[in-house]
Amino acid sequence: MSVLSREILVGLSTASVYPENTEAAFRYAAELGYDGVELMIWAESVSQDVRAVQTLVRKYGVPVLAVHVPCLLISQRVWGSDPAAKLERSVRAAESFGATSVVVHPPFRWQRRYADGFADQVADLEDRSHVVVAVENMYPMRADVFFGGRDRTAQRMRKRGGPGRAVSAYSPSIDPTDTGFAHYTLDLSHTATAGMDAVALAERMGGGLAHLHLADGHGASTDEHLLPGEGGQPCEQVCRLLAESDFSGHVVLEVSTQGARTRSARARALAQALAFAREHLHRAPRLAITTGPEHPRSTAIEQVRASGQGADPGAENHDA
Repeated sequence: MSVLSREILVGLSTASVYPENTEAAFRYAAELGYDGVELMIWAESVSQDVRAVQTLVRKYGVPVLAVHVPCLLISQRVWGSDPAAKLERSVRAAESFGATSVVVHPPFRWQRRYADGFADQVADLEDRSHVVVAVENMYPMRADVFFGGRDRTAQRMRKRGGPGRAVSAYSPSIDPTDTGFAHYTLDLSHTATAGMDAVALAERMGGGLAHLHLADGHGASTDEHLLPGEGGQPCEQVCRLLAESDFSGHVVLEVSTQGARTRSARARALAQALAFAREHLHRAPRLAITTGPEHPRSTAIEQVRASGQGADPGAENHDA
């Protein structure tokens, strides 16, 4: 008879330390006690370089739990211009890190060829890899913001049969459950901006919910990524739902700390976010009869912290 530790791993998105860089995220994660990082691949050269990231894994003893595909508007040219190729490259990078998840946004509407084959590509990548490809919920582009508050433009769009104040830039919609995928990422800042019911969306995702971006928002017209508990989203309730379920994925703090004037202020904010996650994701230990060795923590974490070495990036990913 033994006690199983079933704690949910909590990671730090490297985007959460912006305007500091990827290495800073590893340093904060190590100092504050995060279980790992989610690597946001974007314009910074280190984030795009598998070998450079592996060096950070070894240096700080912090594994990469997940990889975020470079699919933001500001990273449209990172790793080339073919979004399908970038998705595949992200999965290969995740394999090299020993990560178990890749986070990807639905295609933009103007990426018609990519959008047409997106669902099939996601399914094929998962068939050929141990990596989960978790499609993230998004939020509409608001016409009142896009057109600089010129509400008459939004009204005119609505009269012509358009969506009025809110326009989905994603195909087929901001809600990936409209298409149906094996795995999803739930982002609570995005549900705030979209005005969606986060708990209802989590229930629609069901057992396919594999990854949580823990953040908060007041429902502003822009994506806020507040610290959990500082907005109007049911962050505590969603965390408890995961803790009381068979959820086996990761929870990642993807928050904005741009307002922090000093590194110590940023560290305090990230420590506060981690404390919130630990408190509300806590699972009571349970007893189990075991016949072999137990592995209560991620094997990636154990390999990094026990041996001090990262996964082999592989010949095909030297300059990923």
